[in-house]
Amino acid sequence: MLKIVQKLNKGLSGEITIPADKSVSHRAVMFSSIAKGSCIIKNFSSGADCHSTLNIFKQLGANIEFKEEKTLSIKSGGILKKSLSPLNAGNSGTTTRLISGILAGQNFDSVIIGDESLSKRPMKRIIEPLTQMGAKIESTEGHAPLRIFGQKLHGIEYNSPLASAQVKSCILLAGLYADGVTTVTEPYVSRNHTELLFEYLGANITVKDNSVIVKPSELTAKDITVVGDISSAAFFIAAGLIVPNSDFIIKGVGLNPTRSGIIDIVQRMSGNIEVLNKKTESGELIGDIRVQYSENLKGCVIQNDDIPRLIDELPVIAVLASQAEGETVVKNAEDLRNKESDRIKCLVSELTKIGINITETTDGFIVRGKNKINGGAELESYHDHRLAMSFYIAGLVAENEIGINGFEWTNISFPEFEQLMYQLI
Repeated sequence: MLKIVQKLNKGLSGEITIPADKSVSHRAVMFSSIAKGSCIIKNFSSGADCHSTLNIFKQLGANIEFKEEKTLSIKSGGILKKSLSPLNAGNSGTTTRLISGILAGQNFDSVIIGDESLSKRPMKRIIEPLTQMGAKIESTEGHAPLRIFGQKLHGIEYNSPLASAQVKSCILLAGLYADGVTTVTEPYVSRNHTELLFEYLGANITVKDNSVIVKPSELTAKDITVVGDISSAAFFIAAGLIVPNSDFIIKGVGLNPTRSGIIDIVQRMSGNIEVLNKKTESGELIGDIRVQYSENLKGCVIQNDDIPRLIDELPVIAVLASQAEGETVVKNAEDLRNKESDRIKCLVSELTKIGINITETTDGFIVRGKNKINGGAELESYHDHRLAMSFYIAGLVAENEIGINGFEWTNISFPEFEQLMYQLI
């Protein structure tokens, strides 16, 4: 599908409520399905990835029903059952990596499959630590499909070469079923939704600096309200900062410090952003964000421990940086090449077409502002939802209309994206 985006002639205004956080939605279904008892999950994500997780746990025997559009009822005895057919994770790397940790310690075998894009994503990063724990996993040269032979597992001390919440969560989930203690240490702290939800559901877990320690545990079901997704909010934050005369509020956004790097970077760039009405919901910090047009944005350096806190937001930050004075340099973000696309290469290729001065580096990119975005080109989404939405934001301030091929891929994470944008126009 080709989406045409034209320049806005007025500012964005009003209020929107951002959809549910994908990361928390995945974990809420997974953890509730292996917990004992019954619970209600409110504000579950409508994204296709999270529904892949939901459908897999139905296959594995969890009793999951929709009570309302975004409200789930889950009943489980804490014991999963063998699926007679492959578990289809669709496009979801989160689903694949996290359930691998759960399935590795079961008393049955499983096969995980996915779409063409998922089958190119690297899985050695989870296969290697799980194998150290005693797991037996067959892959296609380190990619899905994965055949997991359920085994008795044992705890390990794992020093992760990268800060990855998916890798960390996979190992911690396996640790629930392992004999002994499992410890994961990262170079920087990655997003910690797993740790918070483990603690909320009664797991035996300890966090110390960059290390997380888990002992074999049974989770106890509790009701969960999923916070709004800050990665989805990031597109609106960027739009509000660069579309002249904008002033609006985004309601109910998750403000977990391991995810809120976008707010810190906007403040570093002298953007007009304000956090209001903070509170805690099911162990997660939540609040409202006010965004105002910022004519005097400044470039900055984004690197090291910034990266795990905003890895998914870097494509739209590149668009934002094009409207800032000076250079914005992104370093230590080589894992962007292992997403739904090679996000570094594809981002630079497409933004260059519309007049943004952006240069590819080995581990990131450099944007030199302030650029007039010319537009007047068709851009490829590369089947990547975050690229498609980032290009949409660029189109709102481009001199000439832009086309985005494959815009339907936004449904993977954010089917409400355009509807919410129209509420502000």
